[in-house]
Amino acid sequence: MMNPASMMKIMNLKNEFHRQHPKFAAFLKAAMAKGVQEGSVIEITVKNPEGEEMTANIKVQPGDLELLQEIKELLGQ
Repeated sequence: MMNPASMMKIMNLKNEFHRQHPKFAAFLKAAMAKGVQEGSVIEITVKNPEGEEMTANIKVQPGDLELLQEIKELLGQ
């Protein structure tokens, strides 16, 4: 069980992130609303200021769906 102070800190950080990056939050909301299903591919790319990129992806497995649902609920979606 997460301690209440830690949970409040995480929620405050989430709210600040949402305020600073509203387009990303809207993208996540739209993607989650369509429903991430087994077999979906989630990919993320990080590009540093020098232009170097690192990309990773996952193919959603049945066991991943519960975690994604919990994240969705945490984000208030």
